[in-house]
Amino acid sequence: METILQVKDLTVSFQTREQEVEAVRGVSFEVRKGETLGIVGESGSGKSVTARSIMRLLPSPPSYMKAGEITFLGKNLADYSEKEMESIRGRDIGMIFQDPMTSLNPTIKIGKQISESLIKHQQLSKKEAKQQALEMLKLVGIRNSEVRYNQYPHEFSGGMRQRVMIAIALACRPALLIADEPTTALDVTIQAQILSLMKNIQEKFGTSIILITHDLGVVAGMCDRVVVMKEGAIVESGTTEEIFEKPSHPYTLKLLNALPRLNEKKKAKPSPLIITNSDSASSLLEVRSLRQHFDLGKGNILKAVDDISFHIREGETLGLVGESGSGKSTTGRAILRLHQPTGGEVLYQGMAVNRLTSAEMKTMRRYMQMIFQDPYASLNPRFKVLDIIGEALDVHRLVGGKEERKKRVEELLDMVGLDPSFAMRYPHEFSGGQRQRIGIARALAVEPKFIVCDEPLSALDVSIQSQVVKLLEELQQRLGLTYLFIAHDLSMVKHISDRVAVMYMGKIVELAESEELYANPQHEYTKSLFKAIPVPDPKIEAKKTRSALYDYTEADKYQLEHSRLVEVSQGHWVAMSGA
Repeated sequence: METILQVKDLTVSFQTREQEVEAVRGVSFEVRKGETLGIVGESGSGKSVTARSIMRLLPSPPSYMKAGEITFLGKNLADYSEKEMESIRGRDIGMIFQDPMTSLNPTIKIGKQISESLIKHQQLSKKEAKQQALEMLKLVGIRNSEVRYNQYPHEFSGGMRQRVMIAIALACRPALLIADEPTTALDVTIQAQILSLMKNIQEKFGTSIILITHDLGVVAGMCDRVVVMKEGAIVESGTTEEIFEKPSHPYTLKLLNALPRLNEKKKAKPSPLIITNSDSASSLLEVRSLRQHFDLGKGNILKAVDDISFHIREGETLGLVGESGSGKSTTGRAILRLHQPTGGEVLYQGMAVNRLTSAEMKTMRRYMQMIFQDPYASLNPRFKVLDIIGEALDVHRLVGGKEERKKRVEELLDMVGLDPSFAMRYPHEFSGGQRQRIGIARALAVEPKFIVCDEPLSALDVSIQSQVVKLLEELQQRLGLTYLFIAHDLSMVKHISDRVAVMYMGKIVELAESEELYANPQHEYTKSLFKAIPVPDPKIEAKKTRSALYDYTEADKYQLEHSRLVEVSQGHWVAMSGA
């Protein structure tokens, strides 16, 4: 089989003021025509630096290629000038980035962003480029392409934006596509759609793919061969079957063991808490007919949360799952009054939270806290950790002076597994997992009883996810915490939750004990979520049927809802009475 790309002894360094850091050390691999090579490893392992070195996208300085060769179609890219590389990028090598919103220009219409590479690399006229761009939009499963062509990135959902990125990357039919964590920020159903789309287009065009990911479940279904990276070096490589069936390196085993599996029995909690029925008499929190509507203008109302009811008992973890746009995070924010609910009631120990005054709500926040999805965005970059955590202590007057405040912050850092000396550092000096631990420490500072965990794992590697989940469970046992755990990772939700509620288009469509829900899902939407979860087993993934699935924006859903249509599973729309 023809070799498209060969990387030989690649070493990439970053020069800082104090020292030289080797981010990639002696990396060698090849990519053959029409195959998919997976590069896996945790954050900081060198995956993305390797990919960007191939594309020559690393800023120099501070980075520089210290040694090695990158041979693409028989030519060493390391010898190319920047102008020569500009002709390679987009035309011969395409790239899909992790976050499409930051990769797409927010001020330029989608159609123009696809067309510009066609005009540059294929010398097409504007009319010809538009026609081909429309064909690409159709190819990646975007309906109403004529309308979509003239829309801006903010008018698309996350899954739709990633489809646009694929359309841009493949517009010139490149020989090689580099996909750098293309589904990390997406929920399982949209992830399944994107991966299916990439596989189908690969079969259509014979494109070679380098898939960079930390999710071995994704690798099992997509890749022919796998390279495992750790601390800048390759520690293991082989066919996908070899890596999964006979991993030889301890690090590979660690990555495989960190993956939660749906077929594993949930571990029993050491506490005496046993959920035996749905009686809400002993509830810490009760939600009654909660509604959160948003006015979209022109008479359109988005029913983000549409008349939902549930309760959470003291010491319990209720998992709340569903795809992006289902209303999960809005529910959490409405409970904490970060949004003012449109209707319904939220009762904390029998007290109506939605009826409290601003002053009363400030006091209530001592007992109800939140851990946010993106720890970096939720931590003030200009504050030291001492002040980030200490601010909550100041607001609620829980400490007497500076020394007591510092001591309490250090205690909290130690509680979440961080060195107390980290109190004097800034957020940018920490890894993603460490920043999430700081976010947890901040939530615990005021000694709450109830915490909304809003997608606290989505931005983290699989092994770091398992560490954070273990920490949350230990803190729950030690401090008697109650959690609403919001996530789209159903495997992880099963292992941390006592009961699980499934949300779809603003409604709870199913709620049951964790083991019962996963063993015997009743609703078609719940079943479709389970089918979409990638399984870390190449043989199981190979049996899955692939189909191009469609992702719809909230506007699409609104129109269809008012046309008496509801999506029940995997893009199939059926008429339902009363919809």
